[in-house]
Amino acid sequence: MPKIVHVVGARPNFMKIAPIIGALADYPSITQRLVHTGQHYDHKMALVFFEELGLPRPDRDLGVGSGSHAEQTAAVMVRFEAVVAEERPDLVVVVGDVNSTLAAALVAAKMGVPVAHVEAGLRSFDLTMPEEINRLVTDRLSAILLAPSADGAVNLRREGVSERAIFVVGNVMIDTLMAHRATAPWPEVQAALALTDRGYAVLTLHRPANVDDPARLRTLVERLQRIAAHMPIVFPIHPRTARRLEEQGLRGESDGLRLVDPLGYREFVALMDHAACVLTDSGGIQEETTVLGVPCFTLRDNTERPVTIDEGTNTLVMADGRLLPAAVDDLLRTGGKRGRIPDLWDGHAGRRTAHILARHLGVEAAEPAAVSGGASVSRLAAHEPPL
Repeated sequence: MPKIVHVVGARPNFMKIAPIIGALADYPSITQRLVHTGQHYDHKMALVFFEELGLPRPDRDLGVGSGSHAEQTAAVMVRFEAVVAEERPDLVVVVGDVNSTLAAALVAAKMGVPVAHVEAGLRSFDLTMPEEINRLVTDRLSAILLAPSADGAVNLRREGVSERAIFVVGNVMIDTLMAHRATAPWPEVQAALALTDRGYAVLTLHRPANVDDPARLRTLVERLQRIAAHMPIVFPIHPRTARRLEEQGLRGESDGLRLVDPLGYREFVALMDHAACVLTDSGGIQEETTVLGVPCFTLRDNTERPVTIDEGTNTLVMADGRLLPAAVDDLLRTGGKRGRIPDLWDGHAGRRTAHILARHLGVEAAEPAAVSGGASVSRLAAHEPPL
């Protein structure tokens, strides 16, 4: 019986793997194992997502925890090597671009196990970003590259990846968003935080380049405070960011921001869905706001998700936020940028992904699933990207 080992490690991974695990249930002859590396390990940053998304409890929890890039990557590799040796999977599925993704891909490739990379081909072209290095190496080691949008496939072809290995399947994170949007508890969130529909902004801030540089962090906080004087900013604060604010003596100076503890997935979807805009340095939130139709201002100099700018609601306002005041002024004057939902971000990327993984293992569904987005099963069987 073919066996797939799925690897997750950080909060965004859970939203990406859930639709794939669910869709693979159509292939009962495939055994699935879920490995949680523990890169994000506390309840609010990790365990609550297993509960909310209906994910099975992990078959293995590696308990890696925090540390430097080298420490974290090495710890995952040592512990995951033992898992692969014992489980003997036919395929390892990794998602995203975190250290756990890279570490698991390295182990599997060295042990002769094919790797499937979900969210392949994303490129910021900025090698100062640790995530960019993780993406490049993971894609190079993968046998199956599952791109969320056509630009990812273009990047992979430019890098010499075989056409037969590339599949444009759509965005699995959007599957999860669409599945849970209707049940997002806006009335509860609104009451708990005393919010007005479209009367506030949401902020997320966690990337080391933004929060570990004291001067940049202080500049960002000052610019955000000026905006908060005109529009409340709700800030579900990442533990890493909270520590940096404390260390720099900025926590007390952040009164213009409404700092709250990390929220559960559905609570955060509700918060985004009813916001006037979202300010973020996250990758996935750029995609989610595009589908929600909420203007997004990304506190970075570049993005590996240009489709959210070209087609969606995203605007780069630079890592130090220097373009943010003008962007917010435009939002208040015009209502902000509107866009369209990119092709194949239709809630069925998990099913397309499962079909490709099962085909690689020589398995057919008990009842063949329909493949949406204009792609037929025969097209996928011919290794052509869905239209």
